[in-house]
Amino acid sequence: MGRVQWLSVAVGCAAAVVTCAVAAALVARRASARYRWNRAVEVVRGFEKGCATPTERLQRVVNSLAVEMFAGLASEDASKVRMLLTCVDELPDGSEEGIYYAIDLGGTSFRVMKLELGSGSMVINKKVEYRPIAEELTKGSSEDLFDLIASALKNFIEREGGKDEGRALGFTFSFPVRQASISSGSLIRWTKEFSIEEAVGKDVAQCLNEALVRNGLNLQVTALVNNAVGTLAMGHYYDEDTVAAVIIGAGTNASYIERSAAITKCRGLLTNSDLTVVNVEWGSFRPPQIPLTPYDICFNVEKKRNHYDQAFEKMISGVYLGEIARLVLQGMAQESDVFGSSVNFLSTPFIFSTPCLSAIREDDSPDLRVVGRVLEEQLKIQDVPLKTRRLVVRICDIATRRAARLAAAGIVAILQKIGRDGTLCGTTNVRKIRGEPKRSVVAIEGGLYQGYSVFREYLNEAVDEILGDEIASTMYMQWWIDIKWIKKWIVRYF
Repeated sequence: MGRVQWLSVAVGCAAAVVTCAVAAALVARRASARYRWNRAVEVVRGFEKGCATPTERLQRVVNSLAVEMFAGLASEDASKVRMLLTCVDELPDGSEEGIYYAIDLGGTSFRVMKLELGSGSMVINKKVEYRPIAEELTKGSSEDLFDLIASALKNFIEREGGKDEGRALGFTFSFPVRQASISSGSLIRWTKEFSIEEAVGKDVAQCLNEALVRNGLNLQVTALVNNAVGTLAMGHYYDEDTVAAVIIGAGTNASYIERSAAITKCRGLLTNSDLTVVNVEWGSFRPPQIPLTPYDICFNVEKKRNHYDQAFEKMISGVYLGEIARLVLQGMAQESDVFGSSVNFLSTPFIFSTPCLSAIREDDSPDLRVVGRVLEEQLKIQDVPLKTRRLVVRICDIATRRAARLAAAGIVAILQKIGRDGTLCGTTNVRKIRGEPKRSVVAIEGGLYQGYSVFREYLNEAVDEILGDEIASTMYMQWWIDIKWIKKWIVRYF
């Protein structure tokens, strides 16, 4: 073999070696990418497994909550749910007339309202304004917070050209309060990221009354209620078969009409009426059948709080669902490179809001363009591949589905407590319907339920699963849309 031939063979061998090396590198890179992708998928699978809510498990949650409700009515501090007495023993029936003012405080904003009622469940005129609450006011002083509210009410009345003298003022205060009368109540604790410690133990109605005086208003609080109680009153105003109310928004809670004879604690607060409205305060319920995932526990640890503090609320409500999804996304980013290197924003607590989560879950475009836009604009993550976008949608769906199904279990627990769930005291023995079925209406309010159709569908589906077809057919969930509120929910992202 000549020199030229040997050189040709050598070059060919070298090329083969290089080709093999390149091929091996590509194979190794693909294997590495597949491994990292599988790690991301495993994070999501683990989250999905931890959030599983089969019907049998939900039924056990129903039974557990009903037991806690019984205990909470028996004595103070005997239950994980407070079962607060509201001093409300009579609900609107449609005969009310006149002009009323109201304030609703319970989340990242508050509402002031003027309402004119005519007889026959007729709302002649309603005017509502929304005001945001700066974060520093949720952690500042009670005087500053209530001055903001009183000032907003004063400006609202002046713009409406109304007069405040002699008008009734309702105050919806959506935090746990221990009431001694219909127009007063001391704050037990803050929830939903409020932390004005010096206000704990104070009469919140009196705090507002003092702020009204400071702002030159001739109004006093005539009724102090939780938003769940207010929703129950609204439901009963429109439909006398309303037996309970549920809030599913920034936070979550419920109220219902209870027989006075079933309440053995604090009998001195009860009136001569046979019925009393109870504020369940179910946000503090910790369902033993539902494990907390690492993503539920994590943000409690960061804030140095008890893992079990407001557990039910933190698995359901709008303040937390987006945060749970963010923590899962962060876990994916730590286990893989599916989001590339631009993941700094994923480490910022509460940067991923629940409206973002709902926008992602409800994106039905073929290329999931809304998902890409949310990730880019909210989390600064660009050029996310389609298969990764699908994984993000799945995360949002898992968090949504668990939340909605747990809320459904809570609703059925109330029905069980008042004997409207079709069972015999929560046992497996089914009560047969005889004669005309009795309607059970549950009034539901809150932006998460009203503004997020997938959540609503999952909740309704779970209620039907737990109750069964025969009982579910007598059950009605009624909700009223305030268009401005829903627009506010949507516009927070779009």
